[in-house]
Amino acid sequence: MQYVKIKEALVEQIEAGMLAPAQKLPAERKLAESFDTTRVTLREALSSLEAEGRIYREDRRGWFIAPMPLRYDPTQTLNFSSMAKRQNRVPRTELLEAKAMMATKKAAELLELPPFSDVFRIERVRYLEQRPVMFVTNFIRPEAFPNLLEQDLESASLTDIYRESYNTTYSRVRYRITITSLTGDIAQALRATQGASAIKVERVNYNQHGELVDCDIEYWRHDAISIESVAQINGGGEQS
Repeated sequence: MQYVKIKEALVEQIEAGMLAPAQKLPAERKLAESFDTTRVTLREALSSLEAEGRIYREDRRGWFIAPMPLRYDPTQTLNFSSMAKRQNRVPRTELLEAKAMMATKKAAELLELPPFSDVFRIERVRYLEQRPVMFVTNFIRPEAFPNLLEQDLESASLTDIYRESYNTTYSRVRYRITITSLTGDIAQALRATQGASAIKVERVNYNQHGELVDCDIEYWRHDAISIESVAQINGGGEQS
């Protein structure tokens, strides 16, 4: 099939270093002419490469070579900036909104709150090398962190603010990972096309006293992370 040959040719160039991470591919029309094919066939090849995380598309900007994914362990409390810097990446955070509000149905469910409870909601976009890769919404119990909205929520991480201003650290994390698609404001913030694949991570966090204090809902560009974790096995186990 022709789209497979096109895909293999692009993979060969990527693996040979001829196409560098974050490099923009030529326009679809030009690529189709180069491979002497139709744009329909070309898009089959590009969509297949996108599904494999080798390239990504930005809305109205075109196709780009995907950088190496960030190694991400959702069980760890390491903040985004520290995690990225340890892997020699360049992180940045953009604060979109921070306000007090009535808990949404999802926030009440994750934080185990009764109806009409108040929460803090913080929305931010995370960048790697100037590319937006993750949209995150934090819902926080206000009684655990009074005056939190007065803190520097763009430059400082929540984990650092909790530790330094409230003497609070995480002791337990419960998380859920699903596959979803990007739509609406989230897709726009990540410069993604509507319906693009994404990895959704829901985390519920408990402090050192075992109290549920906040949760976050993360939407990642699916090529931007590689989810990895190490489990400590206690006691003996059966092996088949």
